[in-house]
Amino acid sequence: MKPVIMCGGIGTKMWPLSRQKMPKQFLPLINGKSIFQLNWEALRKKFEASDIYLQTNEYQAKIAKEQVPEIINENIFIEPEMRNQGPATGFCAAMLFKKFPDEPFMLVQADVLRNPDEKFLEMIEKFDELIRKEGKLITGGIRPKRGIAGIDFMIPGEKIEGTGDLNVFKMKKLVMRDDPERDEGAVEGGTVFGHANHYAWTPRLMLEAFKRRAPEWYEPLMNIINGADIATEYAKMPKDPIEVRVTKYEMDDGIVVECPFEWVDLGTWESLEEYLRKKEIYNPKNVFEVGGKDNFVLSEKFVAVVGLDDVQIIETKDAILVVKKDQSGKVGEVVDFLKTKNLDLV
Repeated sequence: MKPVIMCGGIGTKMWPLSRQKMPKQFLPLINGKSIFQLNWEALRKKFEASDIYLQTNEYQAKIAKEQVPEIINENIFIEPEMRNQGPATGFCAAMLFKKFPDEPFMLVQADVLRNPDEKFLEMIEKFDELIRKEGKLITGGIRPKRGIAGIDFMIPGEKIEGTGDLNVFKMKKLVMRDDPERDEGAVEGGTVFGHANHYAWTPRLMLEAFKRRAPEWYEPLMNIINGADIATEYAKMPKDPIEVRVTKYEMDDGIVVECPFEWVDLGTWESLEEYLRKKEIYNPKNVFEVGGKDNFVLSEKFVAVVGLDDVQIIETKDAILVVKKDQSGKVGEVVDFLKTKNLDLV
């Protein structure tokens, strides 16, 4: 198995700390370490540095090397531009195909925590075993406690026996996040999985799926494998999630494994606060509240919060964010506004 850390997003919902020059996955948010560093350390418990790959852009590759100097340069796949997850996954498969066409690989999102590490590593081992035995596309799922609008759902089919402590199922159907027939009640009933990614397959099988489902992606990828200019070929691929053109169909014959660990997607200030409070990491010494409660403040200055409840205040040297907790998902709109004004704050 070859784990590939996918690391190219910006994390606009965690502005003003998360910026293009220092995205959220590289911020020292957890006891002075970044989520990227914690994921690397987790993988190193099982894999040598030579077996771990990184896919990102040129700028973030430099940050990654600064935070983890042992990353091997030849194991970094540089995307020439951002073209969404479909082209990115295909590019990963194409680059690995040159070295290990039939070796299973797994995509590991850099902005997600998986606790404990040991359970994550056990799942990777089982993925490797299942791919070599079944030859099917595999992904991970979680049972969300409430509806989550931003992720796809998976309806599991028959349970696969003989997989130890893991819950492994044949896939029945992948339901996209924008499907008008989504059954939100099934979420609360615990009968579906939220898609937690962790796509795993072999490079050859992944590329064959691209050939079947998305020749507009497959042909540029094969040109890259055969030595064509990466930037030129990559720019030819339509910008789409992989689910839209490939895995929505391939997962009908795939496998879903219930993630045996705590899956923490730190995508908003609300999710980060929830995690820090749960782990008892959040303990500010410079915040004073009067007539208010349950506020979350990140600032190097003394901050007094008077008469407000459930507010998040994030300060950097050039910007301040004040947001109600239940509105933290809208912070990305601030970044959109700043871009229209060409302000150097993103």
